[in-house]
Amino acid sequence: MTIHVVRAGETVTSIAQSYGVAPQRLAADNAVPASGALAVGQTLVVRFPRQMHAVTAGETLAGIAEQYGTTVRQLWRSNWELGGSDALEAGQLLAVSNFEERLGSGVFNGYAYPFIQPELLAEQLPFLSTMAPFTYGINANGGLLPLADEEMVEAAQIRGTSPVMHLSTLTEAGQFDTSRAEAVLTDFEMQGRLMAEVLQTILRKGFVGLDVDFEYLPGQLAEAYAAFLDRLRQLLEPQGRFLWAALAPKTSTRQRGLLYEGHSYSAVAAAVDGVLLMTYEWGYTYGPPMAVAPLPNVRAVLDYAVTEMPPEKIFLGVPNYGYDWPLPFVQGTTRAQSISNQRAIELAVEYGAEIQYDETAQSPFFRYTAANGTVHEVWFEDARSMEAKLRLIAEYGFRGAGFWNLMRPFSQTWLVLDGLYEIE
Repeated sequence: MTIHVVRAGETVTSIAQSYGVAPQRLAADNAVPASGALAVGQTLVVRFPRQMHAVTAGETLAGIAEQYGTTVRQLWRSNWELGGSDALEAGQLLAVSNFEERLGSGVFNGYAYPFIQPELLAEQLPFLSTMAPFTYGINANGGLLPLADEEMVEAAQIRGTSPVMHLSTLTEAGQFDTSRAEAVLTDFEMQGRLMAEVLQTILRKGFVGLDVDFEYLPGQLAEAYAAFLDRLRQLLEPQGRFLWAALAPKTSTRQRGLLYEGHSYSAVAAAVDGVLLMTYEWGYTYGPPMAVAPLPNVRAVLDYAVTEMPPEKIFLGVPNYGYDWPLPFVQGTTRAQSISNQRAIELAVEYGAEIQYDETAQSPFFRYTAANGTVHEVWFEDARSMEAKLRLIAEYGFRGAGFWNLMRPFSQTWLVLDGLYEIE
């Protein structure tokens, strides 16, 4: 795998020829439109097939995988255009494998809402070890709010991706609720009823583990939260299920703020099997234009985290989206729109904007002027920024990564991941 940055005058064909690869495959891998339009400064992931197979009538993916001693999941990963589908056509060329120099292996999780488009979910699942439907909330009585995730769970299982239950304090209104968290954490009887419902759901639906995300906890609940997680782990462990928990991006033990104070890194890590560091949202809807996950900010969190817990318990949080800000930015008034990384590239193409790259933040950005005359600034992720983040997993010795989220298409996220790591 290599990452190419498009220069003025280049085309998919000219770029493909310079690397000795098929232009059709290069275009399909990078979701280049039928017009072939490219933005100056956009990235293209170039993959180099090690071995190719020409499909004959009647062949199946399972049969081809068996013939070459590989797996259907790896065939899906090596051939983005399959989209996680079994459908084949006679004469179709498949890459059995690609030349890669991987950094190691890891566990990779992704989050998705139940209303995700089935085709979008299907194409991403082969690149994931686990997938967590978002989310089982908690009702006013401390019971579980239901989630219609059956189709997602089935889709994951079909593609060899293990489903994980996600538990949060999200209410019927879709907001994290501190009071409901407090009720569960301080009422031992209510806590027991909730835990019984959680275990019943895990066993009934075939979840391999539980991922807990209690946010906006005041500092006085930090000890109770860790104790709750410890009790959950004791319940799940005999059933062969793991427990993970999400942690706010702290850089010190005594960091102030409702988002941070209830999360004791050392106590939570001691109580669970793995933690997700939510290392994103520095650039956010109501803030000024900036990278969603600037690398220096991410590193500051990681450097603190490894002083509080074993690195092999850590999952790096990776954003799979960007933001579009109208300018000028006015604090309290300006609201950025969340967009997919693919949409960011489309905007750059549409408005003839040249994509820049901030070497400090390790993130791409550009400006464009809309038809109404409003200037916009866009920060997003591309293959370069994804590679910079994902390399941190091997550098720090982490367990893997969690992607927030799977709702927006961007093939380069998954091609870079597959190029860097064996996906457990």
